[in-house]
Amino acid sequence: MTDSTNPGRGLGIAGLVLAFLIPPLGLILSIVAKVRSSRAGIRNGVATAGIVVSIVVVILWIVGIVLAGSLLFGGILQTCAELGPGVWDVGGVTYTCG
Repeated sequence: MTDSTNPGRGLGIAGLVLAFLIPPLGLILSIVAKVRSSRAGIRNGVATAGIVVSIVVVILWIVGIVLAGSLLFGGILQTCAELGPGVWDVGGVTYTCG
């Protein structure tokens, strides 16, 4: 099939590639490619793969951000629990515990 036969093929490929690099953009391009192909009555497996990969990578990003935040704030809370209330300077970092 050529791009003229499947109007979403090129966007589907771009969406799949961007799903790994910039997942939100990859998701948008893949959805647009899927809609264009569907309107032409053609299945676009590459666009479907781009949608799935984008969603999975975005979920992994969110999980990673939540875990990093938990570790960061958990460490701060642990430090404050050890130091007690007040303002403390530990290794050049100021902690305000209350």
